[in-house]
Amino acid sequence: MTASKIFLYFCLSFIGGIFLSSFFVPHLLVLGGGLILGILLISVFWRRKTLIVIGFCILFLIAGIWRHQIAELRIMNNELRKFNDLDEKISLIGIVANEPDIRETNVKIMINNIKIVDIDVRHQQEQQVVDGKILVTTGKYPKYQYGDKLKITGKLETPTEDINGFNYKDYLKKDGIYSVMNWSKIEVIEREKYTGPTPVIYAKILQFKEKLRESIYQNLSPPQSSILGAMILGDKRKLSEDLKTKLNIAGLRHITAISGLHVTILTSILMTILIGLGLWRQQAFWFSIILITLFIIMTGLQPSAIRAGIMGGLFLLGQYLGRMGVSSRSIVLAAALMLVQNPLLLRLDVGFQLSFLAMMGIIYLMPIFQDWFKKIPDSSQLRSILAMTLSAQVFTLPILIYNFGYISFVAPITNVLIIPLLYWIMLFGFVFAFLGIIWQPLGWILSLPVWFLLTYITKIVNISLKLPFAFKTLEISWIWLVIFYLILGLITWRLQESQKLRFLNY
Repeated sequence: MTASKIFLYFCLSFIGGIFLSSFFVPHLLVLGGGLILGILLISVFWRRKTLIVIGFCILFLIAGIWRHQIAELRIMNNELRKFNDLDEKISLIGIVANEPDIRETNVKIMINNIKIVDIDVRHQQEQQVVDGKILVTTGKYPKYQYGDKLKITGKLETPTEDINGFNYKDYLKKDGIYSVMNWSKIEVIEREKYTGPTPVIYAKILQFKEKLRESIYQNLSPPQSSILGAMILGDKRKLSEDLKTKLNIAGLRHITAISGLHVTILTSILMTILIGLGLWRQQAFWFSIILITLFIIMTGLQPSAIRAGIMGGLFLLGQYLGRMGVSSRSIVLAAALMLVQNPLLLRLDVGFQLSFLAMMGIIYLMPIFQDWFKKIPDSSQLRSILAMTLSAQVFTLPILIYNFGYISFVAPITNVLIIPLLYWIMLFGFVFAFLGIIWQPLGWILSLPVWFLLTYITKIVNISLKLPFAFKTLEISWIWLVIFYLILGLITWRLQESQKLRFLNY
């Protein structure tokens, strides 16, 4: 048993502990018994490697349970929640924690560093500092930005659990938000209130992002501009609900969410450019790591972008070390690292589930599909793209049906027609957006190839939706979800055994 495989088992045990704790609250006696058993296996059978590994796996399982319970305990003890749903209004002072989320009709602002200054009925100037975050919904004007210090007066509410079948409360819970304020009175106390060098750097990155965004929207018209903004900036504010629905049905919504695919493409672009400029591969590696980190920060540190950044970093590290960059162990390590920071993602973040299932599908099923499609010539990468699309879809299909209630039959076709273009869209998109900041006419000229490529995407989407077999609505219960993945795991294992591939050796 290799060291890397042992480490994989430890990570899986930790994730398994979080999974169990997400659905069941283990009794203290069970946890205590497991802890004692793990320690005994390690200390008594210290010469038997297998039993030692099992002992550590038990300890990592308990560590996962403990980490999730700590997160739940923080929610229960959140100081801000006690002010929710009061009859009287509350006044508080806080800092805009990230880039405001501008929608079609409103703006959503996350507030932290909160200080309660007054509750109307009590007329108390409490000046009470509380732990927690608030999501404030307000009008598009006046504009607010990261770092602004605001005084907000309104009613603090608990997020609604069910909005058209969507659990909004759980959606905010994963981000540590347990309170909302809607259409409250807002007063700016101080603009861009930063403390320390890190917020200043983040603010400068957001300012650069705003310039790139302006360059894109000046040189491209909707929907091309909104698609490109989402692809390279993680800016979904201009994506209309109609366009989102069309992309979902066509199986192409993933191209507008920063994912491992985007970071892999960006990594390839950066390495090619930097080596072309004369840098050694080692120098290009470190510059690429820095630039990818800045890119992830620029996209707003979205969970999908962080996942993609970790995978992109592991991919680069694999190239740097001369080893396979993306493997099941890399995926599991990335998942474990994110869950250490936020264990609520495993159950509450559908994007987290989809991205890792897609990657696992690509790793385990793509070689099998490529073998099945070996009669298809791969000169244009048609075989690889088709195999990758089907692999990802097979592993993510149950989660998609369970959460969204539909299945797309045109996704394999649309992905084969569009994925090969993403490299060029991102390359020319970044180039024209950057040069458009320097001189707008140059940006407009260089935006023309991107406009043609994005127009092609919209045409493919619209044509695919007219097909009679484009999609089918379907609903399944969580029981069928579990059964499907058990069967899928068994089939995948059998297929790999038949091709003499070991399940955990990727």
